[in-house]
Amino acid sequence: MNIEDIRKKLEIISEPEYATFNKKLCPDTSKKVLGIRIPKLKTLAKEISKDDDWKEFIEKANTNCFEETILKGLVIAYSKLELKDKLILIKQFIPEMDSWEITDTFCPALKIKTKELEEVWNFIVPYSKSSKEFEARFSIIMMLDYYLIDEYIDKVIQVIDAIENDAYYVQMAKAWIIAEIGIKFYPKVMQYLEGENHLDKFTYNKALQKMIESFRISTETKILLRSMKRKN
Repeated sequence: MNIEDIRKKLEIISEPEYATFNKKLCPDTSKKVLGIRIPKLKTLAKEISKDDDWKEFIEKANTNCFEETILKGLVIAYSKLELKDKLILIKQFIPEMDSWEITDTFCPALKIKTKELEEVWNFIVPYSKSSKEFEARFSIIMMLDYYLIDEYIDKVIQVIDAIENDAYYVQMAKAWIIAEIGIKFYPKVMQYLEGENHLDKFTYNKALQKMIESFRISTETKILLRSMKRKN
């Protein structure tokens, strides 16, 4: 499928009204928004990734277009490359992320295998130290999707606590992952929240809020969490 055919398909499945909605949902992006729903982009990405010439799209994709950028990421994710080769493409793709929806769609699509966890961990951790908003968010969302497991949970908490980037979508990602840790590893997150941590007030309180809003947290625990809110 050549690039012209792909763009024709994007035009056909685009929805102008959804573009207006998505611009409000993702005000962070500076890219042109066509208005295409993620399930449709995933379907097209799977179709492209099965073609022998899928790399042509990766090379020619217009990353000034929101949906082409997401599509490019999904094609990379769905490709059958060996991990070392896929990581090369991911490294090239990361600077093109300028929205939470791009990072949050791309990361779970990768489907990291258990045997690949250590290599991918070593790849993503340096991005947690980035001063760029969506590079840091990429690292956090990868940890959220693949590393909230016994073997890595202590490392995840350590890395998250060391993140100094105070950009909004980094703070929100940190709050999200801390809340998820609280749901899956409650004693560990309580030890972390009640101990010496480096969370700013906004991220700390937002993490509590996300835990309180979860259906997986007991009423008794929510009462305790409300009492832990920082006031200054």
